[in-house]
Amino acid sequence: MPAVELAELIRTKEISPVEYMRVLLARIAELEPKVNAFAYFAADRAMNDAKKAETALMSGVRIGRLHGVPVTIKDSITKDMPTRNGSKIVVRDQPIEDAPLVSRLRDEGAIVIGKTTMPEFGWTGVSRSPLTGITSNPWKLGYNAGASSAGAGAAAAAGYGPLHQGSDGAGSIRMPAHFSGVFGLKPSFGRVPNYPLPGSDMTNHKGPITRTVADSALMLEVMAGPHFLDYTSLEVGPANYLALLRDGVKGRRIAYSPDLGVARVDPEVTELVKAAVARFTELGAIVEEVTIPWAKDGPELIRFFWSAQATGLAQYLPRWEAEMDPGLVACIKHSENVSVARHQEMRARKMVYVANIHRWFRDWDFLVTPSASVAAFPAEKLMPDHWPTHPWDWIMWAEFSYPFNMSWNPAASVPCGFTPAGLPVGLQIVGKRFDDLGVLRVSAAFEQLQPWANKRPRL
Repeated sequence: MPAVELAELIRTKEISPVEYMRVLLARIAELEPKVNAFAYFAADRAMNDAKKAETALMSGVRIGRLHGVPVTIKDSITKDMPTRNGSKIVVRDQPIEDAPLVSRLRDEGAIVIGKTTMPEFGWTGVSRSPLTGITSNPWKLGYNAGASSAGAGAAAAAGYGPLHQGSDGAGSIRMPAHFSGVFGLKPSFGRVPNYPLPGSDMTNHKGPITRTVADSALMLEVMAGPHFLDYTSLEVGPANYLALLRDGVKGRRIAYSPDLGVARVDPEVTELVKAAVARFTELGAIVEEVTIPWAKDGPELIRFFWSAQATGLAQYLPRWEAEMDPGLVACIKHSENVSVARHQEMRARKMVYVANIHRWFRDWDFLVTPSASVAAFPAEKLMPDHWPTHPWDWIMWAEFSYPFNMSWNPAASVPCGFTPAGLPVGLQIVGKRFDDLGVLRVSAAFEQLQPWANKRPRL
């Protein structure tokens, strides 16, 4: 049941938060041994919070927009549940307060039912970690559910409640949505306050992963808005995304790139995305396949910065290397001798790259691409069998997402079909910076034309 419907039925006392939570927790208990989406499952606390929500509802006090609605949080940013970041490394500086987005969800009555899995320190797009093992794709157990918000995407697909929080530093909301057949939105940078700010050169975005676009619109409304602890947060408050969702895309200019000019893409993905893009003309949009002039520097930039940022974890290697993900270790070591001068040179190139993206968007309202180059593959592997091997470079099959982490544009992944093997594929929709509402509208228009929420994995 979507959150927008559940919240209304709870508010009107047609559904009991306690009865709903009891059914939900039973479903999770049954499926979780197969899916493994939780790093920490707070079942008893969730039930107690549901009872409090019911008492408040019956007493007639003011209730929030998400009163009694369950939500999951990624394995980070909460003060009162274990925060391990998918790692066996014991870090002493655990959060002493909730991140702003968690506080806002709770203030509106949402019930945090647990923390979802992620790869070690979010380093990869594959759903496994040394701490929690493999998180399975609900569409095919043992297969990649995407990452780093692996558990959030898998939980959404498996029906572990309607609302799931993810974060996205190079595709980590959009990739789980793509692999698991759900909707994920990376908002404009600063839309959702980000505290504590990660040391990733300001590429990490917080956002929703849900089964429907409307649920993400509602969740974004609650999480978004300025916050004094995040000096990068946008001054303006959130729009009424949910109410403004259905305005359509007639007359909007949509550019389509099947490969950004730099990506290798599996044919089954190309075919599904191309068919989905053609449908936007049915909605009255102006669609044109284009050549992307700014993309050529992207592969070198992301590989430099992804590895360079990982060197912040080098301090743990003497004590923990044997218990860390070998791919993460290789990623760290790749850049251990990078100079400050080289880093500054690459940052200057990155700024030019970002400016070129925004300059290009003057002529287009939206860009659509595949969300990733491949469908799900076995999660014990870093690459599909038919792709080149590499000690840490999983980015080869994810060239579409990171440009918009660097440029801070809003971008979403919407399900657009299934491969012959029954695995989901996502279509990425990118908007101009600050046009989160536009991305939601295009996503909602496509959802109305080609619904996906009625398609569920058989677990």
